[in-house]
Amino acid sequence: MDSSPVKSTFGKAEYRVQDKLKTMNPLIQTRADYDLAYQKSVEDPEGFWAELASTFEWKKPWDSVLKWDFIKPDIQWFAGGKLNITENCLDRHLATRGDQTAILWEPNDPNAEVRRYTYRDLYHEVCKTANSLKALGVKKGDRICFYMPMVPELAIAVLACARIGAVHSVVFAGFSANALADRVKDAACKVVICSDYNDRGSKHIPVKEVVDQALAMDCDCVEHVLVLKHTGDPVQWTEGRDLWWHDQVDHQPDTCPAEVMDSEDMLFILYTSGSTGKPKGVVHTCGGYMVFTWYSFLNVFQYQDNDVYFCTADIGWITGHSYIVYGPLLAGATTLMFEGVPTYPTPSRFWDIVDKHKVNQFYTAPTAIRALMAMGEEWVTGHDLSSLKVLGSVGEPINEEAWKWYHDHVGRGTVPIVDTWWQTETGGILISPLPNVTPMKPCYATLPLPGIQPCLVNSSGEEIEGNDVEGLLCMKFPWPSILRTTYGDHERCRTTYFSMYKGMYFTGDGARRDADGLYRIIGRVDDVINVSGHRIGTAEVENAINCHPDVVESAVVGYPHPIKGQGIYAYVITQHEVKDEAAFRKEVLQVVTKEIGPIAKPDQIQLVTGLPKTRSGKIMRRILRKIASADTSGMGDTSTLLNPEIVDEIKAGALAPTKS
Repeated sequence: MDSSPVKSTFGKAEYRVQDKLKTMNPLIQTRADYDLAYQKSVEDPEGFWAELASTFEWKKPWDSVLKWDFIKPDIQWFAGGKLNITENCLDRHLATRGDQTAILWEPNDPNAEVRRYTYRDLYHEVCKTANSLKALGVKKGDRICFYMPMVPELAIAVLACARIGAVHSVVFAGFSANALADRVKDAACKVVICSDYNDRGSKHIPVKEVVDQALAMDCDCVEHVLVLKHTGDPVQWTEGRDLWWHDQVDHQPDTCPAEVMDSEDMLFILYTSGSTGKPKGVVHTCGGYMVFTWYSFLNVFQYQDNDVYFCTADIGWITGHSYIVYGPLLAGATTLMFEGVPTYPTPSRFWDIVDKHKVNQFYTAPTAIRALMAMGEEWVTGHDLSSLKVLGSVGEPINEEAWKWYHDHVGRGTVPIVDTWWQTETGGILISPLPNVTPMKPCYATLPLPGIQPCLVNSSGEEIEGNDVEGLLCMKFPWPSILRTTYGDHERCRTTYFSMYKGMYFTGDGARRDADGLYRIIGRVDDVINVSGHRIGTAEVENAINCHPDVVESAVVGYPHPIKGQGIYAYVITQHEVKDEAAFRKEVLQVVTKEIGPIAKPDQIQLVTGLPKTRSGKIMRRILRKIASADTSGMGDTSTLLNPEIVDEIKAGALAPTKS
């Protein structure tokens, strides 16, 4: 496909040919910096990204910066370039920051020992682990599955895979044995790396036992299971297959030559839920992913030398890959890993950690923010949070009440919030405020990062021009960390992301662009309800419902309505037991009418004690839609949910569908 320049709709700074020759500071610090960088990125994308990529150490320069075709799709960044991402995460920092903390680990038990790995420590541990994998016969291109708690060894072994060219596939250590087996078999993994047990909050989780159950499900591809002795509790053992980490790793040499990788060689596979129920193995490659995660991390979090950065995600998700491991280490940052949960042993745990380690950037999910908000600000007050410079939100659009609580009580009314929008498939953050640089607006992801060219289209795929408009969010030009395929099924990649609107990547989200050109994500397309011809985003209705002082969280779905086409069904969690449900429902309707208008009033409001969520905190609206529609057939596998028992509870309390 033609990669000719595309006109910028955001940058206002003049851009001249000679600007291409100037050395660009990768850290955007002013609005003028942003405008110029954005304009460069759309008028000369190859020159823009080549200049940034030249920051890194390449074993061989690339032959071409970009080749792309969104029809096949076929996307190649820095094709022909040779590198190893771990040399850029580790080796290149040794001379200047070898004694700086690279990974700071906070254990589940607040009284247990904190562990610190300098860049030199991390380099040697990665090399030892890489050598142990080579000793097990692991070669370039082999797939390695991880099922581990949030311990430093997880990050170390992920980097060890990249060091020798093996492909890592991390599965969150909370998925069921069935879900784990599906992923192991789909990727034909040669080795599984796990722990004996995992302490997460007050739970003692038998990690190795789940792995044993999974491998009993025809996972013949697995030759070895490498087990970290984390808690020391006894585990079942399969001689010849199972090996202790300490036996295999500790005695290995602490240097290991880095495998030479092509820029487009696979770096990792990460599985994400699919609409059909079968997980998709999203594939990311080495060169482009490296450049974009570094650049986006640096700018979205405005990272400066000696800052302490804390992302609360699990490495089992893309946020952990890009913004706990790769992005921070590529930037030479100190990245904090946390083993536990925000409410253990008390709901002050996050703030205890921020205070204790003088955290500068804090990145978490709206689900966590809302949960902590419901427990009261008394758990936040009394902590010294003055070190904070940036607060981040990830995973879903943050509702306005949670945004304000986060800003007022955690940020003390002064710390900027970056409400980041991106996906597993995008590899990195695409739309986000840049703190103290670009505008910040509650519920808005705001502006695209340089190099990102979003557009809104109608259902026919025609681009919607101008501002104060709403449509389907697409991308009309590739960025370096865009997914390359879905593992073993390229056609699924094409049909899911590139077939809906010709020549565009379809995000699956609806969005609004306000009068100032700022973007607000209004939910997945299948989470946009068409009520009497009016398109209403579920996130918008939820935001309104959550304005009720007694509402902790809500989830809104559409269901068939005989008059309106679709009705609005709301599932609502309250802080206190509701004595008069009729009065409460009336209050909620009044709030929604006030916030949006009468067209958005829910037709049904069901009070629930919880919502069905994935382990990453994503609400499974597919299940809620079926219950609202009185169709409980084909619910799919609910065993991998964080709280599978809640499904039966919601079904039992479901309200009858509207008949007229």
